Amino acid sequence: MKKFSIFSIFALLILASCNNKAKPQMAAQIAVPFPVQTVVKEDAIVYQEYTANLEGQQNVEIRPKVNGFIQKIYVDEGQLVRKGQLLFKLETQMLNQDAAAAKAMVKAAQVEVDRLKPLVDRKIISNVQLETAKAKLVQAKSAYGSIAANIGFGTIVSPVNGVIGSLPFREGSLVSSTSEMPLTTVSDTKIIRAYFSMNEKQLLNFNKTFKGGTTAQKLKAVPAVSLLLIDNTEYDQKGKIATMNGLVNPTTGTTQFRAEFKNPEGLLRSGSSGIIRLPIVQKQVILVPQNAVFEVQGKQIIYVVGPGNKVKSRIITTNGTSDLNFIVTDGLTAGDIVVMEGASKLKDDIVIVPQQAKNEIQLTKTSASAKQ
Repeated sequence: MKKFSIFSIFALLILASCNNKAKPQMAAQIAVPFPVQTVVKEDAIVYQEYTANLEGQQNVEIRPKVNGFIQKIYVDEGQLVRKGQLLFKLETQMLNQDAAAAKAMVKAAQVEVDRLKPLVDRKIISNVQLETAKAKLVQAKSAYGSIAANIGFGTIVSPVNGVIGSLPFREGSLVSSTSEMPLTTVSDTKIIRAYFSMNEKQLLNFNKTFKGGTTAQKLKAVPAVSLLLIDNTEYDQKGKIATMNGLVNPTTGTTQFRAEFKNPEGLLRSGSSGIIRLPIVQKQVILVPQNAVFEVQGKQIIYVVGPGNKVKSRIITTNGTSDLNFIVTDGLTAGDIVVMEGASKLKDDIVIVPQQAKNEIQLTKTSASAKQ
């Protein structure tokens, strides 16, 4: 009875050991579900980005035409002004004195003409004397008009609608027409101009992408562009590339472009910066979500589902991104089934349970179209 018990225990231990070894093997054979998607060719939008400087449609420097002390400043920095609105008043006391003297000269010359005219009519004196007096009168009036105009220049008004820039001078400051710094700048920001540049390679690609025999025809073929603001948000107004410089700057090797954006709410300010996003459509390319691709030693890898639902890693080559997707130029063909998520949990020859994922690429494209 004792021997039988020992034998039974020994048999049970062997059986338990066999069961423990069998469990990992059974677990290894259990297929885990993974989201997959069939690769197709479709059109993709690729955005080329360029740093841009923003300026108002008109940036008018306000400069004095006469020398004088600033008597009064009627505006403040950042204030919205209308065309013809009073901005500065320069002290013109000395000009007023000069004007009074010039006006007196006009009166004296007029008196002389009036005195000589009847004498000439009665042929008492020569007509030459009268003509000389008249010439002096014209000269005196011209001098007075010039001084009066300078007095008018002491009153400075805005030449355009816009926003006042900085005010470097204060009341009492002496300014002149030769001052290096303007009194202020008035920026008309209803339309904002975004200036950006392309290098020679980018320009060549631009000319190949957008067909046209003239610059105007090429620009007409360019789609609307968007503007990324300094906080990485997209400006809610689309813009249009309006001009392209016909020459390449030999010093910088770049060509300047100008895009224009409406600015109805005054969100954009002259002097700020942003990023121009130019959409380029690539026809019939393969797109895969970026989260399906992982990188090993500088190579981009994706898992492809093969016969028997076994996965195999495959090296791919990409050429930029379209929204949240990679554009694949090599390594995949239309009809391949790729694992969309969880690639870090996979190894070659692991069997999975494929689960068709939502078409993330199509969702991304739809979202991008909605933004446009």
